[in-house]
Amino acid sequence: MNEKTPQQTGFKSQKELTDFERHVIENKGTERPFTGLYTSYDAPGIYACKRCGHPLYKSADKFASHCGWPSFDAEIPGAVIQRPDPDGMRTEIICAQCRGHLGHIFRGEHFTPKDTRHCVNSVSLTFIPIEKDRYPSVVLASGCFWGTQHYLARVLGIIHTDVGYCGGHLDHPTYKQVCTGTTGHVEAVKVTYDPQRVSLDEILKVYFETHDFTQTDGQGPDIGPQYLSVMFYQNAQEKQAMERLIVELQSMGFHVATKLKERTRYWQAEDYHQNYYENKGGTPYCHTYKQIFKRTPSAR
Repeated sequence: MNEKTPQQTGFKSQKELTDFERHVIENKGTERPFTGLYTSYDAPGIYACKRCGHPLYKSADKFASHCGWPSFDAEIPGAVIQRPDPDGMRTEIICAQCRGHLGHIFRGEHFTPKDTRHCVNSVSLTFIPIEKDRYPSVVLASGCFWGTQHYLARVLGIIHTDVGYCGGHLDHPTYKQVCTGTTGHVEAVKVTYDPQRVSLDEILKVYFETHDFTQTDGQGPDIGPQYLSVMFYQNAQEKQAMERLIVELQSMGFHVATKLKERTRYWQAEDYHQNYYENKGGTPYCHTYKQIFKRTPSAR
């Protein structure tokens, strides 16, 4: 993974936008269906404008339309402006504060009693979870943290994810320092979840199913100690859950290279690493999903 730097934007006092974000928010582009982070997202919270942070939608107004983009049947009053789309057929919706492009609004589809669907690009949004600190979290590493976050963030019941560094001896490590392989840190993802909606066991299964846990020197083409497969535990219950799945994988014939380590200080990574694929477009280059574990209908 080569070092990336933040993209610049002409909007002062607003979030710096990546090229892909500008394509959608400023140039009225559209992300591909079923690729956005928030399409099936169901955590409680507020969806705000990616560019200016203005609150737009409540999670209570989000519904599953199966259209490929996040759908809401109401906006926060005064948060969204509707105007004729340049195509002369649809109605565009934009942020009332910064005028950033959100998507389009449709009526007459009868999805909900409100008979309204705000079809919004995930990349135009940022999610603000409600009372995030009251939920448990687990720190997992499986190579490039961009790919790890891409898959774990999409598990139903996940409240929040962010990428960072864990397991090292240096305080406030930077990406450049971790890339030297001398700080002891691995690239990791902190996963905050609602145990009433998803179990730690299910999160760990998805973790194993989205990377090569048999690789001993990194992940895919990313070689080095900062890319090792590591699970960090905070207590005996977490350690036991992790050990159970390792034993189960070994019983299937896998050689599991994933290490178990006691969780130490987790340091959040630079902003431009957060939700990288969501913000830049594209898909992980060294992470794919392949089901390994059998699920019961009530597993998630």
